[in-house]
Amino acid sequence: MRAPAFWSEPDSLLARLLSPIGALVGAVTLARMARTAGTAPVPVICIGNPTVGGAGKSPAARLLADRLATAGRHPAILLRGHGGSERGPLRVDPDRHTAAQVGDEALVHARRHMTIVARDRPAGAGLAAAGGADVIVMDDGFQNPSLAKTLSILVVDAAFGLGNGRVLPAGPLRAPLRPQMKRADALMLVGDGEAGEVVAQAVASMAKPVLRVKFVPDPLVVGPLAGRDVLAFCGIGRPAKFAETLGAAGLRNVLLRPFPDHHVYTDIDAEGLLAEQSRTGLPLVTTEKDAVKLAGSPALVALAAASIVVPAELREADPALLDRLLAPLSGTPA
Repeated sequence: MRAPAFWSEPDSLLARLLSPIGALVGAVTLARMARTAGTAPVPVICIGNPTVGGAGKSPAARLLADRLATAGRHPAILLRGHGGSERGPLRVDPDRHTAAQVGDEALVHARRHMTIVARDRPAGAGLAAAGGADVIVMDDGFQNPSLAKTLSILVVDAAFGLGNGRVLPAGPLRAPLRPQMKRADALMLVGDGEAGEVVAQAVASMAKPVLRVKFVPDPLVVGPLAGRDVLAFCGIGRPAKFAETLGAAGLRNVLLRPFPDHHVYTDIDAEGLLAEQSRTGLPLVTTEKDAVKLAGSPALVALAAASIVVPAELREADPALLDRLLAPLSGTPA
C-alpha cells in the first residue's frame, strides 16, 4: 500500500476526525503486546518499526545477521513471508522457492543466511534452532506477542519519521511512540531528515541509544553508472529512498518509476518499462528485492535481463555502538 497523503499532514481534518479510532487501535495494540510470550530455544533479536510500511527493516535484519556471523554465531532470519503463499514453518531455498511462495524479502535473505518463513513464529524459531541456528534475527514482529524478544530495535526512515505522529488509521503509527519504545532497546535511524531527528531526540530523552545508518550501494555496480542518467523502478516502502541512494552514489538524474511495496510485477509492467527504456536509451536499474520477482513469463524474464540490479547495504555511522548493543549476543557460545 501507499501511505495516504494526509499521514504527512499534522493538521489534516481527516486525521483529526480519525484520531479517536486511532486511540482505540493504539490501546488494542499495546494490550496485545503486553500478553505473555512464548520463549524460543535461542536468543531472539527483533527488528521492527513503530509505524506501518517499509522503513528498512529487512536490510537492518541482514546487517545484524552479518555482524553476528562475523562474530562466530550462526544466525537465522525469521519472518512471516509477506506476500508469499507458504505458511511455514519452512526453510527458504532460493534455488527452489519463488517470491510468490515465500515473499520477496525472504528470497533476498536466503542468499546469505538461513532463512525461515513462518506465520507461527514460535514454530519458526524451533525450526531455526533445529537447523543449527544459535541466534534468531526476526524481521518484523515487534508488535506480535507470540515470541519473547531478547533484544528489540525499532527502525525509522529519517526522511519520513513518524509522519503526522498519529495512530492508525489517522496516521502511520501502530501505537503511540513512547510506550512502544519502552519495550524496545534502541532506535535505528535510516538516512537523514528533520523528521527523523525529531524522533531521535524523543528517543534519546528516554535514555535509549540511537543507531544511525545509511544505504550504501555496491560500488562495483554503481561505479560505471556515475554521472549518467538512469531509469529506475522499484516497489519498496518509500521508492524515493532508492532514487536518493543512487543520487548520493553519483548518478546524475534518476527517472523513477515507483510501485507499491511488495508489488507483484505483471507483463504490462514489464512491457511498459522495456518500452520506456527503448525510447529513452537509459539503463534500467532496480533493487534486489524487486529483481527476485522478475521471473515466470517471457516479458518478466526480458525485464530481468535488461535490468541492472543494485545491491545496497546499511552502513553504520558508529559501528562500535552496534557492537556494544550486540555484545551479550556476539561472542561464540561456550
